Amino acid sequence: MAPLALTMGEPAGIGPDLILQLYADRQSLGLPVFAVYGHASFLAARAERLGLNIDIEAIAPEDTTETFQRALPVIDIVGDVDDTPGDPDPNTAPVVVGAIAQAVDAVQTGLFRGVVTAPIHKAALYGAGFEYPGHTEFLAALCADDDAIPLPVMMLVHDDLRTVPLTIHIPLAEVPGQITHELILETIRVIARDLSARFGIAKPRIGVAGLNPHAGEDGMIGTEEVDTIVPALAALRMEGIDVFGPLSADTLFYPPHWRNYDCVVAMYHDQALIPIKTVAFDAGVNVTLGLPIVRTSPDHGTAFSLAGTGKASLNSMLAAIRLADAIS
Repeated sequence: MAPLALTMGEPAGIGPDLILQLYADRQSLGLPVFAVYGHASFLAARAERLGLNIDIEAIAPEDTTETFQRALPVIDIVGDVDDTPGDPDPNTAPVVVGAIAQAVDAVQTGLFRGVVTAPIHKAALYGAGFEYPGHTEFLAALCADDDAIPLPVMMLVHDDLRTVPLTIHIPLAEVPGQITHELILETIRVIARDLSARFGIAKPRIGVAGLNPHAGEDGMIGTEEVDTIVPALAALRMEGIDVFGPLSADTLFYPPHWRNYDCVVAMYHDQALIPIKTVAFDAGVNVTLGLPIVRTSPDHGTAFSLAGTGKASLNSMLAAIRLADAIS
């Protein structure tokens, strides 16, 4: 079985810490074999700062499995990276971006079976000319086929609770205008396909939240449900997709309710993330559906204040590695 590829993420954040600490405990945790795309000398310096007695070895990707038990395998990305926890440096952007690009390419060519990405700091990357709105959009561009860019769908996962925000990082005032018939169709098609292909759910049941209070009450409290959501769901049912809704969001995430569904689609960011953050604040996983590769990541950011301290929770990164292992 091919190993997993991890990207080290923002050097000034907690991503490198989590990877190093998990590798140090790899045997007790029963971790799958992985390599890190990053900067070997920086990772050695961070390991020393954290007091971790581990060996780090720069390798070729094909040597990952043979190296893993004796040393952390690192595919070394050329560049300048200093160990400055909490102090991001735009000069590290070529290493951060290069690590992601090379890891995705290695998965696409079969050297690795999935990629787990540590958090990045977009502001530092923008200062160096990074042109994508975020991590996910960059990954989708890397997976483009003949200039056709796949639709990436963000799914948050904790155990059997899976939520997808239909719209993501946009102002709340813009959400109604972004909820379109086509976006609902395309998003739910991706969810249904990947829940079956990746998660082994033969006939996924997908619940869909309404946008307005009480799912609009038949147009009495907003018309988005009647005008857009209901017709889109009807079209999906005609395609054979088991989709239910629109459902009132204020009761949908009561456990006996959401457990009726294999995934719940919410209309906007917080509607989807609040349930996950409430029950699994430091253990949720972000899975990108819609790509031709497996990609997971921890459901948190760079946490600069914790970088270099060894005090950050390992739970979300650990869960991201285990989920990538399970679905790849």
